[in-house]
Amino acid sequence: MRAKVNGIEIEYETFGAPEAPLVVLISGFSQQLTSWDPAFCGQLASKGLRVVRFDNRDVGLSSKIEGGPRPKLPAIAGGDLSTQSYTFDAMADDTAGLIEALGASAAHVVGVSMGGMIGQTLAIRTPARVKSLVSIMSTTGDRSVGYGAPDTLALMAERAPTERAANIEHGVRVWRKLQSNGFAHDEAQARARIGLNFDRSFSPEGVARQLAALLGQANRTEALARLRIPTTVIHGADDSLIHVSGGEATARAIPGAKLVVVPGMGHELPEGAWPIVIDAVVRQARA
Repeated sequence: MRAKVNGIEIEYETFGAPEAPLVVLISGFSQQLTSWDPAFCGQLASKGLRVVRFDNRDVGLSSKIEGGPRPKLPAIAGGDLSTQSYTFDAMADDTAGLIEALGASAAHVVGVSMGGMIGQTLAIRTPARVKSLVSIMSTTGDRSVGYGAPDTLALMAERAPTERAANIEHGVRVWRKLQSNGFAHDEAQARARIGLNFDRSFSPEGVARQLAALLGQANRTEALARLRIPTTVIHGADDSLIHVSGGEATARAIPGAKLVVVPGMGHELPEGAWPIVIDAVVRQARA
């Protein structure tokens, strides 16, 4: 399904009863709505919730923001934002527009990695749209926390191949680097998902524009301190892309936030950790 919001079109899918309380899942950098496992969405919906997963702008089947400047990523990282096509503000407004388009006044928001940053920005910009927040393996935008390990950052900086088989192999290398060694994992399943994503949509230019928004993000610490929204922060103790200090800083910044550090979890959401997230969403929704 598609919704016209904020001047663009957003592709989304729903699970659960239309009249149930709304939960919106925000994907991470370069990730399509398929990053949220249908079984995870189904488990959330079985708790009496209406669950929505969607493609952020510039990935998947949502609008591609073409025609702007080609992002100069080193300059953006250095503070020159003149070649950014958009910021997290626009992506947060996309999510707010989707909530409205779904006929809800507000939603329980769950964001993973960059999706957590967008969820935080949404709560700052339009707190009335956010009933509760779960921020997973994310950070505040303060560059002194949530840093990545050099070898992980180097791998993430590699350009993804355009040929399907090579793209899948590259994706598997990234997945192995980010995976949660403290949990069971299925490489065949991961490989199949990477191939599905390539077939569904391959948009390296859109990914570059998302990266520009990520690199140029503001430090949200001061604004997060003004939030009065039930919040749970979940982070893997073994996250090599966004250090656990990013989650700790997020929980410190938001008044009353609960911090859950998961031993053995890397920069992914393994099936073994699903109950932790589901419990947080359901607990806050019922409260």
